[in-house]
Parts: sequence; C-alpha cells; structure tokens
Amino acid sequence: MSRYDVKRELRRFYGPKNTGWEVVDVPSQQFIAVDGSGDPNTSADYARAVEALYAVAYTIKFTSKRELDRDFVVGPLEGLWWSDRPEVFVARVKDDWNWRMLISQPGWIGEDLIEDAKAAALAKKGLPAIGNVRREVLHEGTSAQVLHVGPYDDEGPVLAELHDVYLAANGLRMTGHHHEIYLGDHRRAEPSKWRTVLRQPVSKG
Repeated sequence: MSRYDVKRELRRFYGPKNTGWEVVDVPSQQFIAVDGSGDPNTSADYARAVEALYAVAYTIKFTSKRELDRDFVVGPLEGLWWSDRPEVFVARVKDDWNWRMLISQPGWIGEDLIEDAKAAALAKKGLPAIGNVRREVLHEGTSAQVLHVGPYDDEGPVLAELHDVYLAANGLRMTGHHHEIYLGDHRRAEPSKWRTVLRQPVSKG
C-alpha cells in the first residue's frame, strides 16, 4: 500500500527553497482545524487544541487504513494567525494573536469519517478539546510565500519586509490570514535550524 504524503504531493507549498518572498498559486485543500486566541507559548488552550488535533488526525489515519485500505502520512502542523492590528505579528505581541491550527487531510477523507474519528478519539483520550475540532476547506489561491529558517521570533523582520516593501513593490494587498507551516520536528532540532513556510494570501491592488 502506497502512502499519500502531502509534503510530497504538494512539494512546492510544503518544501519551498526560496528564502525571499515569491508569489505562488495555492490549490484548495481540506483540513481538520481548531480555533483559539492568545500566546501559543503560554496558553493552556493552545496546548489542548494541538493535542486534540493530533489525536483526531492519527485516528483518521488509522481508520482510513483499516476501513478504506488507504494510508497517508499525517501532515505537519499548520496555523492561520490574525489580529485586528497586523503590526502585533512584527512586534511579536502574542497575547493579541488569534489562531486556527490545522492539519491537512487527503481528498478522500469525508466529513462522516472525521466525525467518527472525533468520537473514537474522544472515547479513547477523553480530551474535551476534541469537540472543537472540525473540517475546514481552505483555498488561498494567489499568495506570497517564503521559507524561513530559524526561531519563530526571528520572523519579525521577514514579515516587516512583506508588509512594508514587497507588497507595495509588486502592487499587492493582503486578502487573508497569515499562514505558517511547521516543517520537521522542532522538539529535536536546534532553533537555528527550524524551517517554517510563511504564506500570505494576496491580490492585485
């Protein structure tokens, strides 16, 4: 049985090499998602949300393999981030951040399977936050994207370049939430080697 791997199938969006901003056309994808707000480094809600998301993701994987004979690699953690004041991301004022954490799902995974997996994961793990996990379809389309290598808190200058230089120079405006994809296992790597895809949906204007 071959395993679907979103990082391989959508390599341009999950394995970019460019460390300067470039425009890409991102296809529609489905995810499981959970929302919240506050500093991800200190928020108990954030930790519970991510734990619930992974519990459901792995239950979906094993259910798909068992019932549909279709296996896949659980995708990396992703996040949409937004605020009424975009400058809080450059300044890293994390208490003012809103977030939607995501894990990509193959196209053959239906909503019924997701709901069944949620019920099974809740029965097994007993995590109340599983109830907040839902299916999300995201079609970002035209987006500015870059690979950031290094600690999360070093993203500020990269985002400032996007907001203050790149958008105006290319006649673009932001149209959606800031998107991050966390590649690799950051628990095992030095912060200087962390790899994060930064993405911002844009349009002409």
